[in-house]
Amino acid sequence: MNDNQLLRYSRHILLDELGIEGQGRLLAGHALVIGAGGLGAAALPYLASAGVGTITVVDDDVVDLTNLQRQVIHSTANVGRPKVESAREGMLRINPDIDVRLIAARVGETELAQLVAAADVVLDCSDNFATRQAVNRACVRHHVPLVSGAALRFDGQISVFDRRQPGAPCYACLFPPSQPAQEAACATMGVFAPLVGMVGTVQAAEALKLLTGIGTSLAGRLLMVDALGMEWTTMRLGRSADCEVCGGHGGPHGA
Repeated sequence: MNDNQLLRYSRHILLDELGIEGQGRLLAGHALVIGAGGLGAAALPYLASAGVGTITVVDDDVVDLTNLQRQVIHSTANVGRPKVESAREGMLRINPDIDVRLIAARVGETELAQLVAAADVVLDCSDNFATRQAVNRACVRHHVPLVSGAALRFDGQISVFDRRQPGAPCYACLFPPSQPAQEAACATMGVFAPLVGMVGTVQAAEALKLLTGIGTSLAGRLLMVDALGMEWTTMRLGRSADCEVCGGHGGPHGA
């Protein structure tokens, strides 16, 4: 680390759990973020400010005026531009020393697998069931930890699916691909603006912990928030014996 980096990251370095070694791991780390919408817009600035050395952002959408109520990394001036470009501008304004890689396309399974294999942690900030399942399959296959988030109306949820840990479930253990939930979109159901920030920043925190190896991750737990009542609830999870993806043992159970 050079002098500027020591100064920039000094408040991290002061944390005994992180220190210079942990910050070094962040600088050497590679985070793959699927989605630069509400959740991604909240997670990406903190990955950038914390000094994650390489951040790959995947999103095929463009900035729309309706996004600006909650997708705070984007601006009115960027309406009509690809979200990945807008997000990179915001991230580099915060930290010009990081490497931000952009994929302004909806990637197929083969390319997704390659992207996941090259990453140290994956943040699923997407908004549809098919993408979440595809990301999970790639993470299970390549043993890369997945930080998953979702937000709609006033309800959010976050979990970590880390198959490197014995007994840890994958996303499909909780949401089987053959039993797709009825999808609802923000465009038709609405979403409380700060909620995506609450969920996205927790995703960023979990990703930073995974990259540095500190603390206890949300693996095996589903964290849920009701922003209207401001209540947080945790449900413990286990592998599903008949999981279509990881073929684990034991099933989800409440706690």
